Amino acid sequence: MNRSRLTSKLAVVLLALVGSGILLSSGGRVWVTGTVDDAVLGASRISGTGTEVASGVVALALVGAAAALASATSGALVRRLTLGVLALAGIAEAVVAARVALAPEDPLGAIAAKAAGRTGSIETHATITTWPWICVAAGALLLLASVAGWLGASRWRGLGARYEAPTTSAGARGQRVATDWDRLDAGDDPTLRDGGAST
Repeated sequence: MNRSRLTSKLAVVLLALVGSGILLSSGGRVWVTGTVDDAVLGASRISGTGTEVASGVVALALVGAAAALASATSGALVRRLTLGVLALAGIAEAVVAARVALAPEDPLGAIAAKAAGRTGSIETHATITTWPWICVAAGALLLLASVAGWLGASRWRGLGARYEAPTTSAGARGQRVATDWDRLDAGDDPTLRDGGAST
């Protein structure tokens, strides 16, 4: 696949939506499991889903998806801004997921404390599933989509002429002629025919 295809509007939007879809689905998946030995909870196993241990994962995924769609339907300036938002969302997702992957005891300890009716954290022995690292990769997809968009955005077209107000119409022989609105803008009253009075 050549560079123009990788940086096309369709490729960028699909890449961002795939990354956002993975992140959205990860919210309900178990990211961290472990054990806790506490006077209230006793010796028990505990786990945390993506939304529990990384509360911003779903919101950032929605931001990334919205930014990708906005970049595909907006003008040049807004397109650059939304691609920047997409990059920030991807970086933030990767950072949030990596923090959980590298220190799973912290969020799991907070979940255990909440279950025991306390504030703060309880010491746990935690292990991660593959989901935090999958989400790091999904965040990288959002960042990659943003970079591809920046490289190819100058070649992207807008929504197309069918979404814009027509400025000309076709004549009897297929030639382009001005509409009545254009004539009014030019100071010519189209209701006056052959120099007669206004009808």
